[in-house]
Amino acid sequence: MTAKAHDGDAHHPELRRVRSGEELDIVLGLLGFWALVLLVVTVSAELTAQPALGWALGLLATLLAMWGVLRLRRRLPARTSRRLS
Repeated sequence: MTAKAHDGDAHHPELRRVRSGEELDIVLGLLGFWALVLLVVTVSAELTAQPALGWALGLLATLLAMWGVLRLRRRLPARTSRRLS
């Protein structure tokens, strides 16, 4: 990359917000995956009469984290289909 390409990012402050929104989408995806895994483990532990309190608390923590990230994500502007290189 040239120095001019780096200077172009400085003239587009809204590009940073779009990137941070996309990063939060990635975090939401990861949290959603682990929430699903923890849900399956918690239900299977309950059905097999194994201790499930720890798994359920982990699921609760993951869901609360997802809720917090969703609230942060809603405050950012919507993603655009156009990306600046």
